Amino acid sequence: QVHLVESGGGSVQAGGSLRLSCTASGVTFSDYCFGWFRRPPGKQYEPVASIDKDGTAPYADSVKGRFIISRDNAKNSLYLQMNALKPEDTDLYYCGAADCTRGSLSGKLFEYWGQGTQVTVVP
Repeated sequence: QVHLVESGGGSVQAGGSLRLSCTASGVTFSDYCFGWFRRPPGKQYEPVASIDKDGTAPYADSVKGRFIISRDNAKNSLYLQMNALKPEDTDLYYCGAADCTRGSLSGKLFEYWGQGTQVTVVP
């Protein structure tokens, strides 16, 4: 079964950086697309950044130029480098996975999710 585990969240002062990690098991990592999402309590997942098998990586406008998504297929890991953090970045962040064995990220649905990690940015 697909299992995703996030880590790296915490509390940081505005302007600082965090690096989130997501380690996947139960998948052929290179055949999957991944993404980082926010999910405020009681709300739906909101995409922050996604990455396709070929490295194509769309970002939410609010994080462009500050966050960088990357993947390391050899380590079955997904990362989100978060720079120049703002208080409004505070949220629960989740790793999501979509089966991209056939095709690419476009048109795919994320159906596997990690447990989430809290990011808190304080002024």
